[in-house]
Amino acid sequence: MRFLPLLLLLTGCFVIENQYEGIAPGPWRAELALVPKSKAAIKENPRKRDDNLERQMSEIIDGSLPFVFEAKKTADGKDYIEIINGEERITVNEVSFGRDRSTGRDTLWIDFPLYDSYIQANIDEKLINGFWVVKTKDNYKIPFSAKFGQNHRFTRIDKTPGSDLSGKWEVTFGLEEDQPYPAIGEFVQKGNKLTGTFITETGDYRFLEGTVQENKFFLSTFDGAHAFLFSGKILPDNSLIGSFRSGSHYRTTWKAVKNLEATLTSPDSLTYLLPGYDAVEFSFPNTEGEMVSINDPIYNGKAKIVQIFGTWCPNCRDETEFLKDYLNKNPNEDLEVIALAFEKYKDPKKSIATISKYKNHFELPYEMLSAGYYNKKEAQKSLPMLNAIISYPTMIFLDKNNKVQKIHTGFSGPATSQFKAFKKDFDETIALITQ
Repeated sequence: MRFLPLLLLLTGCFVIENQYEGIAPGPWRAELALVPKSKAAIKENPRKRDDNLERQMSEIIDGSLPFVFEAKKTADGKDYIEIINGEERITVNEVSFGRDRSTGRDTLWIDFPLYDSYIQANIDEKLINGFWVVKTKDNYKIPFSAKFGQNHRFTRIDKTPGSDLSGKWEVTFGLEEDQPYPAIGEFVQKGNKLTGTFITETGDYRFLEGTVQENKFFLSTFDGAHAFLFSGKILPDNSLIGSFRSGSHYRTTWKAVKNLEATLTSPDSLTYLLPGYDAVEFSFPNTEGEMVSINDPIYNGKAKIVQIFGTWCPNCRDETEFLKDYLNKNPNEDLEVIALAFEKYKDPKKSIATISKYKNHFELPYEMLSAGYYNKKEAQKSLPMLNAIISYPTMIFLDKNNKVQKIHTGFSGPATSQFKAFKKDFDETIALITQ
């Protein structure tokens, strides 16, 4: 019995770091620190305890991007998560858990293989701290943290909104840049909750979710490829002004006025054939390394869609899922799809490996070719008959004689009100080129 006190002492000092064999199931509130927080600024501007949440709201403007995910387990006990952005839930199955031998800490790895990015972090029972890393960019990693049991996005407080932002907004991005660009904001506000997206002439910013607090509002999304953070202020005349951050590498400002009649340049007029061309020709390697040409016998006498895209592009993923769904529901022997991938790797072997992984993941029934590097000026050299590569994605519609009937720039996906009109127009275009 003389060993009992020692046993109790050792037991009392021993802390179980993580009681779960993996990540704790349930809601987690995560943050990406797009801009490092300044502790000095906080010390210089002390606030009372009651103002703490307001101080946190102010810090969000400086670059803290929040998002929510839910950790789950499959029937056989495998970990996975679902990232929540408004109506969208993104399932991430590549979640692994182990112990870092160098630190002795429990380690979490969340992989986004389609986008060549991952989250690596130390995990305690209710806290996660680490980094989001993008492999296609040099030394690009953003501090990541998450707390278990929280499912609010920006804040728990509900201050009376200064205005209802629901509706359509005429937006100008890049106020401080040489070439500002237009957009349309589509928002739905229910109390303090705000959802919606921004539509540009090259695509949309997908599902955004956030909050309106008095005369301030915030929106964010994270999907493993893009980290978008919008913050703004409602001005006395009910116009909006704000900032937009994409990851830690890009920041710009924007303004908006409500305009139910706001429009953008038609996506069918931005990209076009240069004088002297009426068809598209190319020859690039497929995922098996074999050269494929649009003039190969398999494509003779068939209408074709040429998809210009990148595996790294979320709008391209939306378009790819649309094309796959369309082909499955509307089998047509007179229609072929050929995808031309422009990747962030200059090494052709790495590009082909990435494209192959993408094709297998989506189980795509059409060829995906490695067309070159994603830089738009370099990409345009691969398709010299086009005036430019303006957007990923871009779809070129060709009739059975390889004559271009339409070129559609960008993709307004399921987060936008334009998606329904796009699908109707797509059906009409297919009927035209296959007749």
